Amino acid sequence: MSGSEGANQKDAIRFILDGEVITVTDVDPTRTVLQYLREDLGRTGTKEGCAEGDCGACTVALVDLDRSGSRLQVRAVNSCIQFLPTLDGRELITVESLSGADGALHPVQAAMVDCHGSQCGFCTPGFVMSLFAQFKNSSNPTRREIDDALAGNLCRCTGYKPIVDAARKMYESPGAKPRDWMRTCDGASSEPLADEKNKVAAIKALDNGLSLSIAKGDRRFYAPVSIAEFAELLETFPEATVLAGGTDIGLWVTKQHKQLQTIIYTGKVAGLADISADDDTIEIGAAATLSDAMPVLDEHYPQLHDLFTRFASPPIRNAGTLGGNVANGSPIGDSMPALLVLDASLVLRKGTATRALPLDQFYLGYQQNALTGGEFVERIRIPRLAGDSVLRSFKVSKRFDQDISAVCGAYWLRLEKGAVRDVRIAYGGLAAIPQRAVETEKLLHGEQWNESSVRAAMAKLASDFQPISDMRSTAGYRMRVCQNLLYRFWLETSGQNVATDVYNYGR
Repeated sequence: MSGSEGANQKDAIRFILDGEVITVTDVDPTRTVLQYLREDLGRTGTKEGCAEGDCGACTVALVDLDRSGSRLQVRAVNSCIQFLPTLDGRELITVESLSGADGALHPVQAAMVDCHGSQCGFCTPGFVMSLFAQFKNSSNPTRREIDDALAGNLCRCTGYKPIVDAARKMYESPGAKPRDWMRTCDGASSEPLADEKNKVAAIKALDNGLSLSIAKGDRRFYAPVSIAEFAELLETFPEATVLAGGTDIGLWVTKQHKQLQTIIYTGKVAGLADISADDDTIEIGAAATLSDAMPVLDEHYPQLHDLFTRFASPPIRNAGTLGGNVANGSPIGDSMPALLVLDASLVLRKGTATRALPLDQFYLGYQQNALTGGEFVERIRIPRLAGDSVLRSFKVSKRFDQDISAVCGAYWLRLEKGAVRDVRIAYGGLAAIPQRAVETEKLLHGEQWNESSVRAAMAKLASDFQPISDMRSTAGYRMRVCQNLLYRFWLETSGQNVATDVYNYGR
């Protein structure tokens, strides 16, 4: 870094908890929010179940400013994989925060009691916090929206029905009127109420425009506030761990017990989470969360709606970023097959220099990519679809909600007089990297889009991929599934009236 290092930095984490500003110094940069709550503050309502963001027992809510900078957003996240420095500039809400000053239960808690939504009780605080986030964000959710809000919470006692009942009943309490900040209630003004304005002011007061630099021994955590500073830091520390949502890196610490020496955090970098769209292209900043990016993608590519609904869980989507999913390059990342068939490209940056690279040239091998030392993904560019394009993506996993794909396939097609004018096919979860089926695409090009050509393409897929076997499925199963998904794509685009979605059939 330059000789001015430290002059424009702060060395303390500051966040709001129960209306008070908490200041934390001299802390391990990879100490999790869950560890801090339970071990330092004695807030044992937040539980540890899996320590990997799957079970939801550790769910808390984070409050910060939305993209407009004038309204609040409250989002449930998994505290077991969130590092404590990422709280800087936010408000933290735990299950202990919900009851009133007189001890009265919050409407969410009262509804859980009234509907008998708790049995053993271990998972209950996490469910309460997920419902609390839903309570703040919606006034009349559908059953599917309730199911999605709870997709990141696992219960082994109740069978979920009493919890779903509580999700409906929580709006009936006298304490559930529009007085609550950030609620979008029927008939309520879209303008922030006084309580929300006060909270916005309090959060803005935490932000003094300085970067965060935390040190513990020889381990450091940097949270720069500009892209230029981020780029300079990464050039200075090319071996640093770039942290976005922590939904993968958090597990390096909690499960693999890695000691991360230098961490550079994307979450406070101005402009790195921007999303824009014009007539030709959608651009998504690498630090945009999945919860922010997916509605934009859903608007422009509604054919991917089902994929986005099944993409992880709300707490993971609230923390994880599209750029992190892409840069991480896991073969089971569900965004990559769709982005590959959409012909997405990446804007890569090193220092002040940038270059564009097609996504299908980014992945070189398992956990290997085209980034050079000190280079990072700055933006993802996605072209708009031509009007005659056909787009689909299908995911197969052991569990419908919040599960890792055994196979995720994506397909883009243009026909001309019944023949394949252009086609792109990509799979994730199948092989060591997410990739396109290049030889299969060549085989289909110019052929009639009929069962004969598709059957030939299904056989050709075996020359494009070397499937892997792991705990989720065998190589043979994966190959059969990827072939059948291509056949499903043909069924859905061949004009035949065939029900192919068992989850929506008959709804």
